[in-house]
Amino acid sequence: MRQLAGNPFGKLKIAGIQFAADEIKLLAPCRPSKIVAIGLNYHSHAAELGYDLPRTPLIFLKPPSAVIGPVDCIVYPPLSAQVDFEGELGVVIGKKVRCIAPKDAAGCILGYTCFNDVTARDLQKEDGQWARAKGFDTFAAVGPIIETELDAGALKIETRLNGVVRQSGNTADLIFKVPELVSAVSQVMTLFPGDIIATGTPGGIGAMQPGDVVQVTIEGIGTLENTVRLAD
Repeated sequence: MRQLAGNPFGKLKIAGIQFAADEIKLLAPCRPSKIVAIGLNYHSHAAELGYDLPRTPLIFLKPPSAVIGPVDCIVYPPLSAQVDFEGELGVVIGKKVRCIAPKDAAGCILGYTCFNDVTARDLQKEDGQWARAKGFDTFAAVGPIIETELDAGALKIETRLNGVVRQSGNTADLIFKVPELVSAVSQVMTLFPGDIIATGTPGGIGAMQPGDVVQVTIEGIGTLENTVRLAD
């Protein structure tokens, strides 16, 4: 692997220094100013919960302080007794954008990544809103890369818990597709380079326990792997 100079939102060049794979640690591939997540955006997820399909995208926010990268640990907070995985496709914004039309959305997307929208399910039900349940430190796992050459229209997505497939879906099952989501969010708030739109999770969500290993795999991108541990 070679060191690069610059950043993915501008110009990149090879700096020339080489490293072996075991000499580096992959960090989260971007530093978002915000994470805009979409609730109830797969037909399969709506069906498993028995909910009607939303008429417009259900938008909520996760704080940038929740971001962790590949191999980092998801910390099980003492305030919760049920922490769930939610494997998702993450859309990484490539340039500042506001009030864009769906037909123009592709031009502001840098690429795609794997995302785990970790959720304290019991607190979500208790609060009736999602800021606390979705906002703990380490509750936004991102990576391992940003794939810039990808059609997100029909990608297989799987979540495995300790090697067992728990979620298996396809982005073709999205209720609101990626261009619609980027457009809808941009009507509400300005998106900046590095911001992430988490597009929703397919059916099969479930609980994790300390010591579990959760993997989110998306066709054409790779696998995001994190271990769950108790708080210090």
